Amino acid sequence: MESRKPKIYPFNPNYITDFKGASLGMTNEEIDRLLAFRKQDKWINSTKQFQEVTQISDSLLDAISPYFKFPDWVNNASKTVEKTNYAFNNKPKTFAEKLDLNKATAEQLQQVHGIGAYYAERIIKLRNSFPGGFIDMVQLQDVYGLKPEVIEKISEAFAVKSPRAINKIILNKASVDELVTIQHIDYNLAFNIVEQRKLRDGYKSIDELKKVKDFPVNKIDIIKLYLSLD
Repeated sequence: MESRKPKIYPFNPNYITDFKGASLGMTNEEIDRLLAFRKQDKWINSTKQFQEVTQISDSLLDAISPYFKFPDWVNNASKTVEKTNYAFNNKPKTFAEKLDLNKATAEQLQQVHGIGAYYAERIIKLRNSFPGGFIDMVQLQDVYGLKPEVIEKISEAFAVKSPRAINKIILNKASVDELVTIQHIDYNLAFNIVEQRKLRDGYKSIDELKKVKDFPVNKIDIIKLYLSLD
């Protein structure tokens, strides 16, 4: 009978299906927890994390974890993560204790729960698109697919400690050509901003931009980085 048991080959636990999970001895609830976790674009990066997410028993974990096969980047960074990951879960860090997001490596970013190689690469790619890097943590909102709760976790461990210098544009004096140099403002929006400014006889606050036609309200905090009232 023992010889008839299906042989288990090495596999990446991130891709366990209902059928695969059942064949491994997982309950429907345990499989559902894993699938729900993966639907959030999150990745299992360790055996310990697999148990935390699925809540499988120690005995089942001992039986199946020897067959877990993680990507090379996980295996290569595992020792570093095991030694330093605790630092991202302790009491709130002071600004001085946080790492500089403008100097962070992909490996350091991946120590944050919810950040794998994919998002670490996207964060660095966005940072490098600006000469001098980020101005503020709020710019992480522009990393496609990065959820607010993950951005919050990044903010617990990182800060923009060396922001690039910028000359803010005076909203009540800016031309259309000046406004289009700002992230998320195209020509049509810049034109609407200037027209609305004339009707209002000037803006009393930058938040009044949210009432301008076609203004991307969800990007107001990023746009504010480049503007001043006077």
